[in-house]
Amino acid sequence: MLDREEYIEQAYLFRVLAERIAGGVAAQEALRAIGEEVLATSKLPMAIDYMVGELKLVGTLSTAMARLPHYFSAFQTFVMHEAEEESGRFDVRTALAVLEREATYRAEGATPQGLFFYRLESLSRNRLDYARGLLAVADDPLFDGNWKEWIGTVSRQVGLVDLADLVSVRSPEYWRLEKRDALLAGRPDTGPDRVILFGEREGRIARANRGKDPIYFFAALQRQLGYPAVPRPAPAGVAAESPAALARRLERLEMRVKLLEEEARGGIDLSRFDPKNLSPDSAP
Repeated sequence: MLDREEYIEQAYLFRVLAERIAGGVAAQEALRAIGEEVLATSKLPMAIDYMVGELKLVGTLSTAMARLPHYFSAFQTFVMHEAEEESGRFDVRTALAVLEREATYRAEGATPQGLFFYRLESLSRNRLDYARGLLAVADDPLFDGNWKEWIGTVSRQVGLVDLADLVSVRSPEYWRLEKRDALLAGRPDTGPDRVILFGEREGRIARANRGKDPIYFFAALQRQLGYPAVPRPAPAGVAAESPAALARRLERLEMRVKLLEEEARGGIDLSRFDPKNLSPDSAP
């Protein structure tokens, strides 16, 4: 994993790059400028130089990120690759917002539980490929072998088994209830038969959201435990027109109104549009 200052600078990179692309600045020019702005003692300036070169060569950022696996995670590369797919509907600015939020969370001290839920919700909300996406999710040093194995199980069972059930059975809350039921039924308590990955609070929230839309589950985790929320794409607003464009629009509307009035009075005199009837002053 990287130092905290690296994640802070990464968050700055993704945020400012999205802002400048939205402002019409070319990605290469934006990256060059950001390379001068970020902390020189971090490794990000070298990564940005490589990204600029790759952008010139093949026109994508994900290929450069894939060649720097020691600096960019597999999930970061996957998100950017999906945004750069020509056939996809995943916007680059949304992808950069997802990466910025994750980098900020990691700078603040991410937990495996929070990072997993954030990445899974990112895949869900943006309708990204679960199989390849969860493979990229698991490829992170924050997840140990038990986590990687469980994420593989989620990849195989997502859509078939309720996510809340998959989380609940890996929490102490589930096994507390199992112990209670065993005592009431007179059965011996065997204890958990699998590694516990989540806390008691995650287990209670999962139990409360069984059978519900996973989006409600994610929202409850964010409210109760402070897990990061996935950024949503802003709705496209109507671009403001310039005064000149508004004046031309009013002129066209006035002309249409005049034509409608003439037609209502008995017809439109088309002879005035004949070039032979135009005066020399009005001729082009």
